Amino acid sequence: MMIIGLIWALLLLVVMIMMSLSILINKKTFMDREKSSPFECGFDPQNSSRMPLSMRFFIITLIFLIFDVEITLLLPLVYMPISFTSGVSISLFIVILLVGVFYEWKEGALSWVN
Repeated sequence: MMIIGLIWALLLLVVMIMMSLSILINKKTFMDREKSSPFECGFDPQNSSRMPLSMRFFIITLIFLIFDVEITLLLPLVYMPISFTSGVSISLFIVILLVGVFYEWKEGALSWVN
C-alpha cells in the first residue's frame, strides 16, 4: 500500500513539474492577433454576443449539414451488392439529392457572390 502512495506522489510531482515548465516556456501573449480576430462565422469577439446571425451564413451551414448527412448515407451504398430493388432505391435517393441541389441553385442559395 505504501508503494502505491509513493507512485501516486511521484506521478503528481512529475505532472506538477511538467505543467510548471509549460507555463514558463510558452510564448502565448494575452492579446494574440490570431485569437482576437473574427473566426469563420464572421463575429468580432470584441463586440456584443447579442448580434444577429447572418441569414446567409445560416443557410450555407444548413445546406452543408444536409448534404454532409446525405454523403454519409451514400457511402455505404458503394459496398452494397446491387439488386433491382437496391438499384431503384439508390437511383431514387440520388434523384432526390439532385432535385434538392437544383432547387437550392435556382433559389440562389449556392451562389457565393452577394
